[in-house]
Amino acid sequence: MNIIETPRVILTEQTEDDASFIFELMNSPAWLKYIGDRNIRSVEDARTYIADGAIKSYKQSGFGFYLVKLKESLVPIGISGLVKRDTLEHPDIGFAFLPEYEGEGYGYESASAVMKYAREVLNIDTILAITSKDNVSSIKLLEKLGLTLKQFLTLGNEELMLFESRDKR
Repeated sequence: MNIIETPRVILTEQTEDDASFIFELMNSPAWLKYIGDRNIRSVEDARTYIADGAIKSYKQSGFGFYLVKLKESLVPIGISGLVKRDTLEHPDIGFAFLPEYEGEGYGYESASAVMKYAREVLNIDTILAITSKDNVSSIKLLEKLGLTLKQFLTLGNEELMLFESRDKR
């Protein structure tokens, strides 16, 4: 089911059928460097990760990380969406793309559509984001989306930057 549509991409809910793509994405160099190793070593691991992550989030929160597909070919290129973490007060936005689709504007296009969807459909007025201090491209994208640095925080054993955007309705 299409959740969001933009001029170049469609965002859909992940299904277990997307396991091969999620396996590839979660083992890409940028994912491993900036997001972290989630121990996805097989397509079956990816299938379980989707069931326990995205699908569970859709049911519990009404949102999650959506599959980003090119509109014309329906080829999956990344994920973009929201997640509600127990460690944060508000939902946070996240995104990741296969290396060959980075730097093409898909991150901004999909994430700005997610922000709009969050505000207009889900009625979420505060959106957070977390990223590592060395993830310069994500920091630039978060700032372009209108999020501002709120504070530094430690999750697990990693110091992260916490960004925030509040809707001024």
